[in-house]
Amino acid sequence: MTQTATTSKILPYTWLVGQEDLKLALELAYIAPRMGGILLNGQRGTGKSSAVRAFSVMMEDKLPVTLPINATEDRVIGGWAIDQLMKTEAIWQDGLIKEASGSLLYIDEVNLLDDHVVNIILDVTSTGVLVVQRDGKTSEEAVSFTLVSTMNPEEGGLRPQLLDRFGLMVAVKAQTEKEERKQILQTVMDWDKALFDLSVGNSSEYTHKVEQARRDDQTYKEELEEAKQKFRDVTISDEMIELCVSLTGAFEAEGNRGDYIMALASRAYAARKKEQGVKAEHIQKIAQLVLSHRRPEFLQSSQLPWTQADKNKVDNALKLNQKDSE
Repeated sequence: MTQTATTSKILPYTWLVGQEDLKLALELAYIAPRMGGILLNGQRGTGKSSAVRAFSVMMEDKLPVTLPINATEDRVIGGWAIDQLMKTEAIWQDGLIKEASGSLLYIDEVNLLDDHVVNIILDVTSTGVLVVQRDGKTSEEAVSFTLVSTMNPEEGGLRPQLLDRFGLMVAVKAQTEKEERKQILQTVMDWDKALFDLSVGNSSEYTHKVEQARRDDQTYKEELEEAKQKFRDVTISDEMIELCVSLTGAFEAEGNRGDYIMALASRAYAARKKEQGVKAEHIQKIAQLVLSHRRPEFLQSSQLPWTQADKNKVDNALKLNQKDSE
């Protein structure tokens, strides 16, 4: 992998400390792009952007395509170049969705973006087809990208219709354990030292650690690519399908999208674990990511945490407690 001047300054993915749910969601969405994207719900300063950039650099050797808050429909799906139209020459400019095809599309503060634009992006994410019908141009094109969006609940939420269209949601919280916070700080300090040594051409223990981290990232990337290839061969039995439906029913998730995402995410997780078929434990692992934003009570408060009662409800629906007692 050839590092550019920009990507070489991004912390290696395998150096990230904590935020295991965030990393799992990124990996599942990469393995199964039809998931519908990820919503990272949390306060600023919790490492959301750092994780997304590190993942994008590891997988694509470039920063993610980033959608600005004030993005218009033509900037998203494409439109005629205004400066060329002024010269009486019609030239079509592809939008950010087309630019992100095959990589990662990142939306910061998605709750501040126009609902209509968000709906367009989510539609393309779930269908894998970009349909353009505007200004005399009609076209359909297959596109595939990993959608990652962030929002700060203190700045307002998303409408329930839009929340449901996100496949997975991660409640990103600041690390509170002292040892983990020390590890995070030490990692950042080591990274700063390594960047300085590299900038002045010095070879040190820090630069050697970075070289090893890049090799570790490459190995990790190959594992995810293998999981993505094997995903289509992972089976899900009638019994596991029934458990998926029972689980979404236990949480009173509206509609059928939750059932589909549950099955899709559990297959992606099974592929990540190099399993040939979905097990109840796989469904248990991804349940919070799929259901946390589909709970009726979450729609009343986007800061509602996932509780022990929710975990118990998952285990009961999957009959895991029953298996443990047998």
